[in-house]
Amino acid sequence: MRVVKGFQKAKSLLTREVPYSGLILPPKPRTKTRRKEPSPEEIVKRILAEVRRKGDKALFSYTKKLDGAELSSLEVSESESQDAYKKVDKKLVSALKLAANRIKQFHSMCKQRLESSFLSQGLGRQISPLNRVGIYVPGGTAAYPSTVLMTAIPARVAGVKEIFVVTPPQKDGTIPPATLVAADIAGVNRTFKIGGAQAIAALAFGTESVPKVDKICGPGNVFVVTAKKMAYGIVDIESLPGPSEIVIVADDTANASFCAADLIAQAEHDPQASAIIITTSSKLASNVDSEVKKQLAKLERQTIATEALNSRGMIVLVDSPDEAIELVNLYAPEHVSLMLRNAASYIQKIRHAGCIFIGGSSPVALGDYIAGPSHVLPTGGSARFSSPLGVEDFLKATNIIALDEAAGKELGQVAITIAEAEGFKGHAQAIRIRL
Repeated sequence: MRVVKGFQKAKSLLTREVPYSGLILPPKPRTKTRRKEPSPEEIVKRILAEVRRKGDKALFSYTKKLDGAELSSLEVSESESQDAYKKVDKKLVSALKLAANRIKQFHSMCKQRLESSFLSQGLGRQISPLNRVGIYVPGGTAAYPSTVLMTAIPARVAGVKEIFVVTPPQKDGTIPPATLVAADIAGVNRTFKIGGAQAIAALAFGTESVPKVDKICGPGNVFVVTAKKMAYGIVDIESLPGPSEIVIVADDTANASFCAADLIAQAEHDPQASAIIITTSSKLASNVDSEVKKQLAKLERQTIATEALNSRGMIVLVDSPDEAIELVNLYAPEHVSLMLRNAASYIQKIRHAGCIFIGGSSPVALGDYIAGPSHVLPTGGSARFSSPLGVEDFLKATNIIALDEAAGKELGQVAITIAEAEGFKGHAQAIRIRL
């Protein structure tokens, strides 16, 4: 990991010139004899257009071509969903149910604190859940049941009527059993064996088998994220997620082993993951560096984590916790872990972060799976202006105006003055005719 000494040097390194949106790829070298490869945007544009034009036929074709699976049906059957319980260890089923209950409890508390519908003095607002939501769950060779729980349960708590999951099939045409069990526990209505940009296209436009949704959520590779970006406006999206990020703020009271483990846990997500510790203690910095090397040697995903730590890992030495917090707000990371004296006293000073973890007993990994809040968080500096996924993402507001005759007369002449100043005589007449 790179060691950086001093606030100003760290500030220059942590300033994001272009926030990562999941769409930025390093340029590929060009040669005179080599034909230029199409960009992700070009590929996704073609896929979206084909799915929109051909519907299910395109989905079957892309699933065979890209996932190696020849399907007879795009949708998971009820029997497949129930059979999945027989293939998943009972301990995992129990763990998923406990996680689901905690996620539901947290988001239920959040919903209770949201502004409810009201109508007062002729003005009001009606709060309604979205009708239909699609959730993208990465898959194929791996299973991510936690992603199902963290996205579907907030939607269910919000009152969304229909929740669909799309996820790439394995080569034998099946979906990992753990994913299906999580979908059943979370109350997902339908699950489809579709991945990649074609899955986003199916949800955005609708096909013979896949109904069009109102919003698409969930992480994915560059093609999935690009497709979400291109589909925005036809449907809503929750974010354009990028690689995982953690910034630990620590002093000499922090446990070096805990710090190293938390850095590695996020680094193993992706070679482009960002793992940073900012500390006031040179001794802790040295110990963390040693611990990282020791723990990496035993890690199954050592290659991925090592690449992330070498390219985007950083140990920063500063003079005070306040300097550390200023760097956190500058970087606006997905996860912030506070491992220092009186850690809770710094919460209000952190303005830009996806989720704040307080103390050594609150590792980010618990937030990834079972703590309660969704692990779908803003990345790439977008915590400056966006929030974690929550029930509010699945609710929409409708304004209500119900003025009586007296109020109409009181406000009408003023409105006429503004309308005529803007040159909208029809607006003015629509008001004047009532006076």
